[in-house]
Order: sequence, then structure tokens, then C-alpha cells
Amino acid sequence: MDKFPPEVISKLKSYVYRLIDPRNGETFYVGRGVGNRLYSHISDELDSDSDEVGNKLRRIREIRVAGFEVAHVVHRHGMEAAVAKEVEAALIDAYPGLTNVVGGEGSGERGTMHADEIIREYLAQPAVFEHRALLISVNRSASERPLYEATRFAWKLSQKRAKEAEVVLASEKGIIRGAFIPEKWMEATSDNFPGRPDRPGRLGFVGKEAPQEICRAYVGLRVPDEYRFGTANPIRYTWE
Repeated sequence: MDKFPPEVISKLKSYVYRLIDPRNGETFYVGRGVGNRLYSHISDELDSDSDEVGNKLRRIREIRVAGFEVAHVVHRHGMEAAVAKEVEAALIDAYPGLTNVVGGEGSGERGTMHADEIIREYLAQPAVFEHRALLISVNRSASERPLYEATRFAWKLSQKRAKEAEVVLASEKGIIRGAFIPEKWMEATSDNFPGRPDRPGRLGFVGKEAPQEICRAYVGLRVPDEYRFGTANPIRYTWE
């Protein structure tokens, strides 16, 4: 079956689903939607005549070429859209290694955490910004690289705004983990950042760890609520 019957769609409302590789039982994508959103990924792959596809469509193509069909599982249905966002986010956190490009709603600030991390976050005092601080959420990259490397590359922001920043603060799960002084902002290219891929339209910086007095002023403190990060934008400016 490649679509829901109309009488089923009318009862589904918003739902959350998983795409599963039948060759090994691995969940490789979590999504939410209404109507026939669940089946749309299969048609997207079939309609694509390009070899350059994302990880999700590449996985679907591999399954099809191997002679199998993607397994579709609806995890929860009959929900309002806002509730579906929360369920989707929880499932994305529960299945590491997904092909999802973007994390779930609030996953950076309210996602999977050890109980001790939650205690530290909510007992931490909020930072008071005495500098033009550029806040960068490194939730998804801090585990893969040293903190400085995770913080300095590569972000969607303007040269003008970037150069106004006096300090760059790396935030992970709502807590400021590091402070760096940017000395030079550059286009995020492999020429400017050897060993890194070209990221057109993005910037990175070369800098150093901030002086101890600046680190003491911010590191270990909580990002104030008014500067909390959304799902898609890991950048916050603390000045107008």
C-alpha cells in the first residue's frame, strides 16, 4: 500500500511515524505529518533522477534496489500538531544515527539528558551579558570535535554582525560551555579551513580562548530564557 484510504486519513489527524530498513530492522528516519506524508518519501525517491540525494533518499534507494520495501510504522496518531512535534522530538532523541537533517522541536534545550544534567541546568544562574556576545548552540557537534572546533565552523550569519561580536559563547543543552575571542571571520571554505568541507553562504572564525575573567563571567552559567535556541537556528545575538 502506498497511501491511506480517505476514510482513514479523516481519522488520523497529526501523526508521528518511523521509516525502517527491513534488511536489518533499523529505524533510519522519524517524521510527523498529516494525510499521506508518511508515504511521500518513497515517491520523492522514485521521482528523483539525480544521483546526488540526501542520506534519507539514498537509504530508500538502496532498499528498493535490493528488492525490499521500506517498512512504515505509525507511532502515535490522532494528535494536535503541537503534541505531534513533541512526540516526534522524543523519538528522534531515542534513535541515534537517523538520517533526519534537523533535530526535533526543542531537542537542544529539552532533549535527552542525564538527570544530573537537568539538575545542573535548572540550578545554574542565568548569564548577564556585559559584552556583545554571539551565542552558538553546539549540541549536535560538541560530541564530535573539540569545543573550539565545534564552535568556530560553520554558521549562517552576516560578516557585519559577526564582526560586531566581542566574544563567542558555545552553548550545549542550555549551559555555556566555552568562551572564545574571534580574531578573524572568513567564508567557510576548505581553503580557509583546511580539512573542512566547503559550506557556501556560511562563516567561520579563527580565534582563541577568552581571557579568564571573561570565562568566569559566562562559562557554567545558563543561557537566559529570552535567548533560548529554536530547532533550526543555532545562533543568538545578545545585542541589538
